[in-house]
Amino acid sequence: MKMPAKFTTYCPFCRSHQVHEVEKVKKGKTTGLHWIDRQKARRGHVGNRGKFSKVPGGDKPTKKINVRYRCVTCKKAHLRKGYRVAKFELTE
Repeated sequence: MKMPAKFTTYCPFCRSHQVHEVEKVKKGKTTGLHWIDRQKARRGHVGNRGKFSKVPGGDKPTKKINVRYRCVTCKKAHLRKGYRVAKFELTE
């Protein structure tokens, strides 16, 4: 999917239509200290591990992308609902 790098859309902070810069949201660093990891560590390593014994499913063919829209006038950014695309490209 091709999307313009700048276009005019509604800014919820300015409460008017302004020019917005578009940027793809990158995935942040993970610390590995999520509750599910701690729960796995608490369980023993012998015998049936319950819900952790299941074979995980594969990845989906397309991933949901998040796009950040940054207002040029107030410099604040907002997100909208992500959607599934195989390729994402910003055009000038």
